[in-house]
Amino acid sequence: MTKKPVILSGIQPSGNLCIANFMGAIKNWVSLQNDYDSIFLIVDLHSISIKQKPSELRERSLSFAAQYIACGIDPDKSIIAIQSHIKEHVELAWVLSSITYLGELNRMTQFKDKSKKQGSNINSALYTYPILMAADILLYQANLVPVGQDQKQHLELTRDLAVRFNNQYSETFALPEPYIPKIGSRIMSLQNPDNKMSKSDDNLNNIITLLDDPNTVIKKIKRAVTDSKSGIKYDVSRPGLANLLTLFSLSSNQSIDKIESQYSGAMYSVFKKDLADSINVMLEPIQKEYKLLMNDKSNIKAVLEDGARRASLRAYKTIDKVYRKIGLLKK
Repeated sequence: MTKKPVILSGIQPSGNLCIANFMGAIKNWVSLQNDYDSIFLIVDLHSISIKQKPSELRERSLSFAAQYIACGIDPDKSIIAIQSHIKEHVELAWVLSSITYLGELNRMTQFKDKSKKQGSNINSALYTYPILMAADILLYQANLVPVGQDQKQHLELTRDLAVRFNNQYSETFALPEPYIPKIGSRIMSLQNPDNKMSKSDDNLNNIITLLDDPNTVIKKIKRAVTDSKSGIKYDVSRPGLANLLTLFSLSSNQSIDKIESQYSGAMYSVFKKDLADSINVMLEPIQKEYKLLMNDKSNIKAVLEDGARRASLRAYKTIDKVYRKIGLLKK
């Protein structure tokens, strides 16, 4: 029997999962899980590089797991696990830090971007974040990693570290390839369409969360930035409208050309009303399933316990091999 290639991805339990996460990542995970040996993590250790409220972090970790399942990630087909429940993540990160050069970390643009927002809390976890991400990926011998453009540099470092370790100690790690979806990877902010929609945005009017009620979605879409020009037409020089057309296309599974034709001569108000309805139709089954799951959290906890067990079995095989190769004494 041919082994399926391994796909791995994860999201930090910070902020609010939004339609950008669903359209750009989770929706793709759902379709890919049938053809790949799939591991989807809630990367809580990454999230503490930014100050968190402990009680909120615990609740969000559980909530994100429930939202994964509600969106269609099947625990029978995929491993769903909390990063901190598998100790080998930090163990491998320490080993990889011994072969990571300071110059490589200094070139990471995301550290520079995040540091500007951190104020006085520019910590070493933020700096070494890419090494832990590399450990997340290499620990499970991942072949494919769905990443946004902002994470592509981190994946390149992961590949460099895998090659470096393999050359120094013999073949150990698979070389992961990026998976960047052609559509949906850049959903933009509703109020600032030159910026990406972010689940960590402090202004919730910029995003539509997966748990927003229908009236909230209608209000946010009604307020979404467009322009003073007429005509519902996709044009990169009209970023607000282009973003809304992308959202309409992805939420309704219709081509942008078809939507343009359908709303030829229509007013923005009509277009926005129908877009909000389309998003609400997409979110309704997700929210219904989420409420059922959160009404009995024991089911989610059972999924996470099973996920940690299955992930740990794989992780141990990798770390055991790594420790032996670098010369650590077996206990």
